[in-house]
Amino acid sequence: MISLQFFQPQDFPGVNYMLNNDQKRFTATAGQALENIKKRETQNAFPVTIMEGDRPAGFFVLDFGSDKLELTDNENAVLIRSLSVNPAMQRKGIGKAAMMQVDVFVRENFIHCDEIVLAVNQKNESAYHIYLQAGYSYEGKTRLGRSGPQYLMTKKL
Repeated sequence: MISLQFFQPQDFPGVNYMLNNDQKRFTATAGQALENIKKRETQNAFPVTIMEGDRPAGFFVLDFGSDKLELTDNENAVLIRSLSVNPAMQRKGIGKAAMMQVDVFVRENFIHCDEIVLAVNQKNESAYHIYLQAGYSYEGKTRLGRSGPQYLMTKKL
């Protein structure tokens, strides 16, 4: 069973997996994301562990900082960033199951939030289709990311 929980330091060994070069083009590792949060000294970013049963299977960050305003005008939105699933556990539906649960997790923990936004590289077709299946919509907006053009996707809560 897949569940989401706020990241705890004891989760780190389970989310400290290596991503292949292709995956590194599209997302940060958990270690990099946690370091970025620490560097920015922000209270607006919340790391989340994707659990499969009682073991960490993946990671992402819910970011309420100003970066989200590159994707939306909505001050009450949250940006999903640095999403990854342990490569040893990929192709089992973990990412899709996690994305299907994000809106409930956000509603339960951040009552002021009414929209989730994310950017996905246009070459990352599998992630794009997972987001569509999880209820995110693409309305034709794009931006240039560090690895090329990205689709801007949203989900209203």
